[in-house]
Amino acid sequence: MEKEAKKEAFRKYLASSGVLDALTKVLVALYEENEKPASAIEFIQHQLGGPTVSEYEKLQAEKADLQLKYDELLAAQRDTSRELEELRNSQQTSAGSKDSDIANRETLKDGGF
Repeated sequence: MEKEAKKEAFRKYLASSGVLDALTKVLVALYEENEKPASAIEFIQHQLGGPTVSEYEKLQAEKADLQLKYDELLAAQRDTSRELEELRNSQQTSAGSKDSDIANRETLKDGGF
């Protein structure tokens, strides 16, 4: 009994969400095709708005290419950020040593050793 109740609840869910109507329309369109497509699954996917298998594979390849480019750009950005940080640190270090040189010179001018 519980299994039947679950099935009925699922049927109601499919009907209320419009899935049954959408599938019925697609199956009727497939039935009314004069020349049946080689792949009924691809026909159904296309009718429901999804990509065909070849479109999907093309999109997957494009995604892989874009992921590679993204990874390369991210690595380049990290390298550039690291270089920038090193330059900042070296400037601060050289600025600090310049300040101490200037202070030492002023001390010498004032008669200190």
